[in-house]
Amino acid sequence: MDSFELNKIAGAVLGVLTFTLGLNVFSDILFSSHAPEKPGYEIAVQEAASGEAQAAAPADVPIAQLLGAASVEKGAAVAKKCAACHNFVEGAGAKVGPDLYGIVGRPIASAEGFAYSAALKAHGGNWTFDELNAFIKNPKADIPGTAMGFAGIAKETERADLLVYLNSLSHSPQPLPAP
Repeated sequence: MDSFELNKIAGAVLGVLTFTLGLNVFSDILFSSHAPEKPGYEIAVQEAASGEAQAAAPADVPIAQLLGAASVEKGAAVAKKCAACHNFVEGAGAKVGPDLYGIVGRPIASAEGFAYSAALKAHGGNWTFDELNAFIKNPKADIPGTAMGFAGIAKETERADLLVYLNSLSHSPQPLPAP
């Protein structure tokens, strides 16, 4: 191989490198990104008057009115959300959460073999339909300090179906409250 061939190879390599560098500079110019003046996205929210905002929130329907039209079958479907942490079979024992068989009418924090949080032990009382409804809606808001990490069930009809289902899981179901 003579020097002329080596010069052609070296020229080709240098040409490719120059072309690549030029392409890089051109793409930086073409696709340059500039830092925003203010980081993040601005979300525009309309401010309502304080009285209007509170009046716009719909009032909860009393659970007693919804229990009459509730369905045990639909409640069993809703209970699947709870099945990861709770048992529904008599004598099955606690999982992550206590056994829910016969919970309606039972004293709060009284299931055998389960270590309840101090907040739930201190709450006292019995699991009535109203107590269960408030707790299932938002456990952390109803009993602050509870160890139950469930976000809650927002839909009133789903809670009513679940309560009727839980009431059916007993040797002596509680009578439904009158609307």
